[in-house]
This record gives sequence, C-alpha cells and structure tokens, in this order.
Amino acid sequence: MERMMHEFLTANRAELIARCRAKVAQRAPPGAPVAELDHGVSIFLDQLIKTLAMERTGAPLQSYKVSGPAGGGRPALSEMSESATRHGKELLEHGFTVEEVVHDYGDLCQSISDLASETGADIETEEFRTLNRCLDNAIASAVTEFGYQRDSVIAGRQAVALNERLGFFAHELRNQLCTATLALSVIRQGNVGLNGATGGVLDRALVGLGNLIDRSLAEVRMDAGLEVQHQLFSLAEFIAEIRLSATLEAQVKECPLTVSDVDPLLAVDGDRDLLLAATGNLLQNAFKFTHPHSEVTLNAYAQADRILIDVQDHCGGLAPNVMEEMFSPFKQGAEDRSGLGLGLSISRRSVEANNGVLSVRDVPGSGCVFTIDLPRHFLPGAQPAAETA
Repeated sequence: MERMMHEFLTANRAELIARCRAKVAQRAPPGAPVAELDHGVSIFLDQLIKTLAMERTGAPLQSYKVSGPAGGGRPALSEMSESATRHGKELLEHGFTVEEVVHDYGDLCQSISDLASETGADIETEEFRTLNRCLDNAIASAVTEFGYQRDSVIAGRQAVALNERLGFFAHELRNQLCTATLALSVIRQGNVGLNGATGGVLDRALVGLGNLIDRSLAEVRMDAGLEVQHQLFSLAEFIAEIRLSATLEAQVKECPLTVSDVDPLLAVDGDRDLLLAATGNLLQNAFKFTHPHSEVTLNAYAQADRILIDVQDHCGGLAPNVMEEMFSPFKQGAEDRSGLGLGLSISRRSVEANNGVLSVRDVPGSGCVFTIDLPRHFLPGAQPAAETA
C-alpha cells in the first residue's frame, strides 16, 4: 500500500531513532553519552516530518520556514538550521569529530532507506529530494557551528598558553631587572665596589637578562616560521665567539670552562644566529645545573660526514626516563626551578631547523653530554683534515 513519506516516518519514528542511536554508539568516543542528544536526530526527524507534511498542503513553500530552501541560506531563516547549529556545538562538547557530525545525519538517511526497503514502502522521488535538501541544510549548519566552536576552543587554549608563557617571561625579567637595579643602587652609594660581592650580583643579573632575551628572540623566530638564513661559516670562529660570551658566565658561576681546539678548516652551513642561540642555551643550562665549582666542557670536532658540538657538565647524572621529557617546554629536571624551562626546547627546534639533531646522553654519577650533530662542510679552498677517530 502506498504511503506518504511523512506518514511512514511518523509510524516508524521510534525504530529509526533506535537504529541511528546504535550507529552513533559504534563510533562514539569513550565517555560520550549513549542517549539521544538534546538537538540530535529526533529533532531533525520531527522537522523533516513537518516539512514533508507542509509540502502536501496548498502552501508548500511555507515548509522553507522549517527546513530552509535548496542551496542553503542564513541559518536563522529556518528552524532546522537553528537546531542543527545547536547540535554541531553539542557534538563538539561530547568529543565527536567533524566527520562524525556528517555521519550523524547520514545515519538517518541510511536508516530510512533500509527500513523502507525492508517494509516495502513506496516513497516518491520528490520526497527523497526533500529529504536530501533537509540533510544538506542541516549538515551545513551543524558543520559550520562545529568548526566555529572548535576554532574558538583552540584559540582559547592558545591564549591561555600564551598568557602563561608571557607571565613566566615577565616574572623572570622582573626578577633579574630588580636584582640588577638593587645591586646598582648599592654600588652607587659608594660603600661597595664593582669588584666585590655586590658587583658579582650585578654581573649575574645582567647575564641572566641577556640569556633570557636571547632565548626569547630565538623562540620568536621559530614560532614565526621565519626562513632559515643559511651561510657557510668557520666552526673555529663560531666556537671562539661562543667562548667569549660563555667565559663571563663561567666567572659568574665560578665554574671552570674548558674549550677544545677546533680544526680551522671545518665549516657549518646554517643559520649562525639560531645555532649561536642553541649552543648558548646548552651552555647556560650546563652552568645552571653543574655542581658548584665543577668543570663545563665545550668540544667541537668532526666525525665522518658530521660535525659534533658537545657540551658536558658535572650535574651528577640524569634521573631515569627524563632524557626526552627534558626537551619539552616548561620542563625543568632539577631543584633549581629558575628560568622558563624553555631553553632545551628552543635549542632542539633551532638545531632541527638547520638539518641537525640535538641529543643528550647520561654519564652516570658524573653528568650529561648534550650533542649538536650537523652536516660537515669545509671552508672554500680548504683541504679536508684527517678524520677524528
């Protein structure tokens, strides 16, 4: 017996909802509600029935107020678009993906087709066109709202993370600046000299400010995705420049700094500023965690087709399972919690941007060695030196 589609849907409403719910349950993420959502399939089904019934009246275009015209339109122009918009938000809140938003409506279409086939219901082509129009409008509204809400959530999380990082940065900057200002004030009173303990405090604060700014500038470059500025430069001159800046920090920390001789023929092809920041971060980290008055070593040498830059300290060794975690932002692996915990993360990103690898190995009971591994090059016209064993 021929039956109009809205009558078929009304008679089988509970069965169709049950079938859709079963399909959703198979795809639902852990913890998602099994029951029908407030603005889900049941609401859409009722609006579809209402649309089909109105199209059988003398004013079929009035159905557009319920389900919208073909080709979409402003969501506020139809009841279906408004409820689908709320459903898109609802699905995001329950942990569904955008693909599952589309499947959620597709389930109903499939269930209607399957049940019609099983029961021998004869549904007119024009009514299926109305069904497709309703699905099209509902999916468009739900997906649009899902994307908007998802982007809002992501933007909110990014804003929180950025505020946290800026807060850490401002806190450290204020501490170092405050220390330097107080030390300078005491020195100006004339009771102490620059070479005394107060002068040492001033030195430490200024070195800390410089390190903090250098790390932040490197991070800005990496986050902004600025193009790496490749140039061929002497490894020996590069290490000599690092040695100059590291010597002051070694004096402030009262730790001896040992720097190896470097083959003058070796060269690096990369972004000099990023690599200076990366190596400087490793040295700052070494001076921060090495035991008082213990040696920090900087070695640069060639091995096969690679150039290796080692920074070794005497921190006593690394705790188990921390070697990879320590490269994550805001991770600090020792009792000294000063600083942002960003240095190693920025160093790794800077090295990788230069086609290199930054790794760490533990020296049990002694300390650890951070190694920058870069492609090996030679200065123009130079003859390759003998390989390092």
